[in-house]
Amino acid sequence: MKQSMTLIPTLRETPADAEIKSHQLLLKAGFIRQTASGVYSYLPLAKKVLQKIETIVREEMNNAGAVEILMPAMAPAELWQESERWYSYGPELMRMKDRHGRDFVLGPTHEEVITSLVRDEVKSYKRLPLALYQIQTKFRDEQRPRFGILRGREFIMKDAYSFHASQESLDEIYEKLYRAYSNVFSRCGLNFRAVIADSGAMGGKDTHEFMVLSDVGEDTIAYSDTSDYAANIEMAPVITRYEKNSEEQRELQKVKTENKKTIAEVSSFLDVTEKQCVKSLLFKVDEKYILVLVRGDHEVNDIKLKNLFEARTAELAGAEETKEILGCSVGSLGPVGVNNIEIIADHAIEGISNAVCGANEEDYHYLNVNPDRDFKVNQYADLRFIKEGDPSPDGQGNILFAEGIEVGHIFKLGTRYSEAMGATYLDENGRSQPMIMGCYGIGVSRTMAAIAEQFNDENGLVWPVKMSPYDLHLIAVNMKDESQATLAEELYSQLKQKGYDVLMDDRQERPGVKFTDSDLIGLPIRVTVGKKAAEGIVEVKVRKTGEMHEVHKAQLEETITQLLKSL
Repeated sequence: MKQSMTLIPTLRETPADAEIKSHQLLLKAGFIRQTASGVYSYLPLAKKVLQKIETIVREEMNNAGAVEILMPAMAPAELWQESERWYSYGPELMRMKDRHGRDFVLGPTHEEVITSLVRDEVKSYKRLPLALYQIQTKFRDEQRPRFGILRGREFIMKDAYSFHASQESLDEIYEKLYRAYSNVFSRCGLNFRAVIADSGAMGGKDTHEFMVLSDVGEDTIAYSDTSDYAANIEMAPVITRYEKNSEEQRELQKVKTENKKTIAEVSSFLDVTEKQCVKSLLFKVDEKYILVLVRGDHEVNDIKLKNLFEARTAELAGAEETKEILGCSVGSLGPVGVNNIEIIADHAIEGISNAVCGANEEDYHYLNVNPDRDFKVNQYADLRFIKEGDPSPDGQGNILFAEGIEVGHIFKLGTRYSEAMGATYLDENGRSQPMIMGCYGIGVSRTMAAIAEQFNDENGLVWPVKMSPYDLHLIAVNMKDESQATLAEELYSQLKQKGYDVLMDDRQERPGVKFTDSDLIGLPIRVTVGKKAAEGIVEVKVRKTGEMHEVHKAQLEETITQLLKSL
């Protein structure tokens, strides 16, 4: 492709609203342009990268036995009402009306559409298992779109769905697609981890996220320092065992703690450690209020709380709700004297004695609080976030943290959607059974951003060979020089005939502009036709390492082949 004939609008200045490297560089190098908040156009270079990712995805999905289809982006509200996600999904769901006033959804995902399709077409166990996928634009009305195409309101996604007559069949396909996803991200050159995850609004159990390691990741990965264990921090269980403190229980005492609200303020004022404090928080779990207790140096994990009660939501109660239910502000909450709501506590509370907690009275706390003696716990459970240094849940090593960008997520949905929407089949005995389902998503546009996030330097993008929009950047330093223009055109034709995808910079621009743009775009190999063109000599530069070679045109193809193999 001649650069004068395509659209690559590079920028010299970094856009002020671009916070992270991938967003900055994809804008500066002319890959994307913003149309509205969280909505982007993918320009020619980006489109070529996306096509390469999609090709890899298709190959791996097809090899795993899935079949590609294409569903409508717009779905009638009735389908989402059947699954009840019309009511529970939240404001991120893009809703619209047609000219007749009928409600529709712009799909953020397609469980409802695929379930309705399969329930109408598949009636017998003989047609199962079945795995179907699509690559399509999705829509989510993010409250705060950020990080460019990493968190947008419109994005490209591969979503797949499998249907089964048995749990064993689901497990088999799940494992196949787990391997397929690992292959996809390995072939994209990414440094990633497959981690145990929460299913969130999707429903179901047994899920894994595929997380690309990055300093700007929006999720925290907890992983073992000695094994391959990895989980989203929300899902990592705590296996620490707490021994009951053997010190003698002292008399309960109420003390004034004026304007001391936080654990840090209270512990400092009373000269105790945060480990000696009980943190009390009021949560609304579905429609039920629960007082949750954790040790002062720990944080409540709302996902664990939600899963403990098998609830749809678990949200921290607001200040007004807290005052109404327990009669005091959040900074003064405590379990002593609370009888009107259920109290649950993290296992660490079992080992605490002579602790400090709120007195449910403004500006007062209790000293020498002891579980069982001073308050009753209805249930102990693992309710806190794991911390660095905690034992790994698999019993091997200790936990470390890393940040990650989620690029893929696979779920075992079970019968969550098939039961709600009547997707059944007749088994061997002629009895009607709900189909067992799996769901599998890859963020295609997110994957491009994740590659850009991992592969760059101070001068621009540095694309891995397999992901690069072009194999080579051929630059004619001065197209007005007849020998340079002739040799550049000759090499352009020859290299294309040999199967290389070549971007030729034939623009009437200064050399410095061409070289700066080339570094920004970040193709693996740059071939420069300059002052020695009359001698048939060109300069070959490796973008990743910066190494330079002067090569005669007769040896150029061999040199390029060897360099690309080494990358």
